[in-house]
Amino acid sequence: MPLYTKLPETIGEVDVIIAGGGTAGCVVASRLADADPEMSILVIEGGSNNQMPTVEYPACFLSHLAPDSKTNNFYMTKKAPDAGTGCSSRPQRSDWDAWNTPGWSADEMIPYLKKHETYYGNDDKGLHGHDGPIGVSDGTYISHRIVDEFAAAAEAMGWPKVDDPGLGSVNAIWRLKKFIGPEGKRQDAATCYLHPRLRDGKHPNLHVLVESQILDRAGVPLVADLPGVGTGYEDNQMLGYPYLNNLSLTDTLDGLVFGRMGSHKELMKSNHKMMGWNGQEMQSKLRPTDAEVAALGPEFQKAWDRDFPTDPRLATGDPCLAVTAFTVYPYSRGQVHITGPNLDDPVDFETGFFADPDQLDIKKHIWLYKKQREAIRRMPAYRGEMARFHPPFAADSGTALVELAADAAPIPRDAPETQYTPEDDAVLEKWLRENVGTTWHSLGTCKMRPRDQEGVVDPELGVYGVQGLKIADMSIAPRNVSANTCDTALAIGEKAADLFIKELGMSSA
Repeated sequence: MPLYTKLPETIGEVDVIIAGGGTAGCVVASRLADADPEMSILVIEGGSNNQMPTVEYPACFLSHLAPDSKTNNFYMTKKAPDAGTGCSSRPQRSDWDAWNTPGWSADEMIPYLKKHETYYGNDDKGLHGHDGPIGVSDGTYISHRIVDEFAAAAEAMGWPKVDDPGLGSVNAIWRLKKFIGPEGKRQDAATCYLHPRLRDGKHPNLHVLVESQILDRAGVPLVADLPGVGTGYEDNQMLGYPYLNNLSLTDTLDGLVFGRMGSHKELMKSNHKMMGWNGQEMQSKLRPTDAEVAALGPEFQKAWDRDFPTDPRLATGDPCLAVTAFTVYPYSRGQVHITGPNLDDPVDFETGFFADPDQLDIKKHIWLYKKQREAIRRMPAYRGEMARFHPPFAADSGTALVELAADAAPIPRDAPETQYTPEDDAVLEKWLRENVGTTWHSLGTCKMRPRDQEGVVDPELGVYGVQGLKIADMSIAPRNVSANTCDTALAIGEKAADLFIKELGMSSA
């Protein structure tokens, strides 16, 4: 298999070099290899070969996010002045259209969204693919109790359950289809695109070099002055909120994570059905009411009226019960730049979390906290908040954290919403600033925009002022997307491969 940790001396020259074996890079390499098996392609990846059991089984995903993980790189960000230290989800139709770039509208991108996908579910809207490399399914396990209880609680708050959000639903909830095959294996681009072609004997000129960075120095001469490189960094700022509950061991991943159900090795050997589950069941996209927008203040109202008023987005230890809440259209911006010529020189990295001038992102998170808490309180499984993961509201406040007895009656679904005082909001805001984190949805540092608007690439993904250099990953996104970014990255990879194949005079497979 042509996968190396050191490039063989026999490979002295190649036709195409792909720097980075990320989602879009793997798609591009694979599609180019299909289009012309005689073309020599080299993928250079800093990480290791991802063919390992803990990557293959979705239940192990948390181990790769831990600070001591050997499968991820972690970059230290500067302390932000406005923040303390600290799935198969698709964008809206309007997200693509808002990119305002020829060839990249929603209607033009739907074929690429479908091309990478084999969707195991109802497709009444005809928006899904059925013969692509990436399997999208329920996996091998579902916590029906969480699904049923959350759906009922959400309906009581006016958020109906829909089968498939397609490219439009907001103020609704749905069962989260995942990048997990029906047999329970993780569906990533390297596994589903690249490795099959490295094994099949039909792509002898496709080479992958892992654990390697071939640029000995970053002090390369300036070829094109592009101020937009590295600026405009965006990420969907996230916080997670665990709750006390009376769920069983098989309703969460805790039994697997903490070894209560046996070792991972034993569970993998028996192909335990819960190993094909990532513990994430329900998803929603919520929009505040007019009254809630007004309550967030005049600066927020002004931004809302400008950006969203008539937008098409209006279309419709113990078992851990938790909500992860993130804002999908952040106003905050950061940056990422090199600081010197050596590979081990630190990166000048600022997330920019909560740094937007009018402080709109923090206001959104204040609203998000209150909304998700109201929904969870209406689930029969709810038994209070895990205090160390929630704001320390005063004990005599109506918002005080609670711990209910195991046999306590559930909170009625028609109970009035909790009322927060200005003092409560101050506690909440301080806690949010001290605990905000990443959603791993980084994008926008090489935007596909006109050059005079700090753009870095054109609609064909060519870097302005440089011949033969293309960029195809989430850095090209000119605006954020209301979704987890993997699906968008796959579509970008498919679109990019199509563009490159045509430019090279080849025919797509």
